[in-house]
Amino acid sequence: MDQKRPLSSIIREVCDGWSLSGSEQFALRYADGPQLYITEQSRGDIKNGTILRLAISPVSEKCGIDLKRIQSHGIDARLEALKELAKLSADPTFAAEFINMEGIGTLARLVESGTHFGEMLAFTLTAFLELMDHGIVSWDLISLSFIKQIAGYVNQPMVDVSILQRSLAILESMVLNSHSLYHRVAQEITVGQLIGHLQSPLEISVSSGIIWRLKSIQFGEILSVSSLTLSLFKMQNHVNPAMDFTQTPPGMLALDNMLYLAKVHQDTYIRIVLENSSREDKHECPFGRCAIELTRMLCEILQVGELPNEGCNDYHPMFFTHDRAWEEFFCVCIQLLNKTWKEMRATAEDFNKVMQVVREQITRALAMKPSSIDQLKTKLRGLNYSEILRLRQSERMSQDDFQSPPIIELRERIQPEILELIKQQRLNRLCEGSCFRKLGNRRRQEKFWFCRLSLNHKVLHYGDLDESPQGEVPFELLSDKTEHAASEVLELAFSVLYDPDETLNFVAPNKYEYCIWTDGLCALLGREMGSDLTRSDLDTLISMEMKLRLLDLENITIPEAPPPVPKEPSSYNFTYNYS
Repeated sequence: MDQKRPLSSIIREVCDGWSLSGSEQFALRYADGPQLYITEQSRGDIKNGTILRLAISPVSEKCGIDLKRIQSHGIDARLEALKELAKLSADPTFAAEFINMEGIGTLARLVESGTHFGEMLAFTLTAFLELMDHGIVSWDLISLSFIKQIAGYVNQPMVDVSILQRSLAILESMVLNSHSLYHRVAQEITVGQLIGHLQSPLEISVSSGIIWRLKSIQFGEILSVSSLTLSLFKMQNHVNPAMDFTQTPPGMLALDNMLYLAKVHQDTYIRIVLENSSREDKHECPFGRCAIELTRMLCEILQVGELPNEGCNDYHPMFFTHDRAWEEFFCVCIQLLNKTWKEMRATAEDFNKVMQVVREQITRALAMKPSSIDQLKTKLRGLNYSEILRLRQSERMSQDDFQSPPIIELRERIQPEILELIKQQRLNRLCEGSCFRKLGNRRRQEKFWFCRLSLNHKVLHYGDLDESPQGEVPFELLSDKTEHAASEVLELAFSVLYDPDETLNFVAPNKYEYCIWTDGLCALLGREMGSDLTRSDLDTLISMEMKLRLLDLENITIPEAPPPVPKEPSSYNFTYNYS
């Protein structure tokens, strides 16, 4: 498709190729997705590889045909027409043409007549809402009889779910787009009529949207009820959230916890909801799912629902300090979960990781045996995400994690590299040289001598100094030299024996220099560097290297053994032929 050519010219060419007359009656639509029409204004959005199909143009007599069909006497024909209309109404081009032919008024009269029901009414309401959402027609033109009819569907105790959802969506758009309609809808909908939907488990999928869609109506009066409904968003079962409460544990216990939070700790609930509503979609905490999974987790930690275990010694005195200790415990933990979610900057994909951290925070806090709910809060404040990471790293280095075969094998692989690094540091220090006190009569003025290793690591250069040197000593001042041989170690003194009758005696100025030189001389002799400094450096460097290499494996359980090698395929004829 040449984007430089007029759209009508392209359509005419396609029609000519298929011997179709009247190209002005045709248009191009997307073959996938919403299947919107292509216009001169929207053609720039077409991406390479997009598939388009030829269709009847919305500006043709198609709109008129749809109007006639939805008013026909045949129920089947009317149902098919409304079903197609509900799909086409999302297209702005079709919507503009349909509205120009007074289509909105026709649909409104069909609703007001009360003759439509079931699927037919659901498709009618869907088409009406889609057409109004384009903003072509003002909501202020909606009649009072239409409002009463829509409100009637909401007020019915056992109305069809699909009709109730669409009715709520229409009422939401009314109160959000028109101040005058706000008061009219408020007169038709009351909290008492909504509670009936909230109390029926089969209607939870509907109740999840009631207050959300009508949050502007009598907000102060219905706020205590809104907690239940808003918390049900982001459920695992999007089709029927009621199914999330059928699995035990936690079953309806999770729903009871959510309702308790909403009624007793209303400010806390509102804060959590507002925080999540202001976040980016990808960072929004799925409150309903979190509440259910948290309740299940608490049941597992406290063994709720299990038979008493006589051999268990766990005792938590805080549960005897409050009449509703379980619910209060849940309220504290759900706030902890929301706080940890923020600290981890989690997304929906990180849900399981967050729950693992929260479990660890709760179990660590309970292990401290807090005597009250307030003490539990204090313990949890000290166990933020950063502290959990620190504790994990500390325990991983000192406990079982670093005793597993894969970790031990990794440490053994790293150790030669670290030892070589320490060896090079020791030899570099010997090449820089050090000043030593000269052994002799203490009454005489203290003498010093200097020793350093040659850059080729073959000989030691040394010589007397009149005083302790400040800075580097040049080779010219070091006249004597000796081949290195063996070493003896005694506190800060050691000697190099380079001749049966000659020795080079050292007295290191401190323990650090003693370790540097004895390690360096051992490395030259091909022996093991066994000083305390080497062991300390080795532990520190290996620890740092292990932490860096295991950084990407945070929260991942390392298996004890490697996974089995899969069997070879029966053939290797699965390569892609790019030709």
